[in-house]
Amino acid sequence: MQIALNVPEPNPQADFWIDQVFAAKAVQTGGVIRRSTSWVDKGVGRDRFISEVRGRGFGLLETSGQFVVICSKNPIHRLL
Repeated sequence: MQIALNVPEPNPQADFWIDQVFAAKAVQTGGVIRRSTSWVDKGVGRDRFISEVRGRGFGLLETSGQFVVICSKNPIHRLL
């Protein structure tokens, strides 16, 4: 008896999108990148994007229709 796993089909376009986003200079230097939530939803999907950010150990904020990725594994301290 085989158990069916819910594994999504590979999506080369989404893979390319992720590669492009995380190839940004800001990612390499510990900076910040920003993407609109609607762009993420259409381009790769929110769950995949969050998984990719989490897998890199980065921080993620959502505000005003934007995702803000803190490209650092250091703690984030909200001051205000």
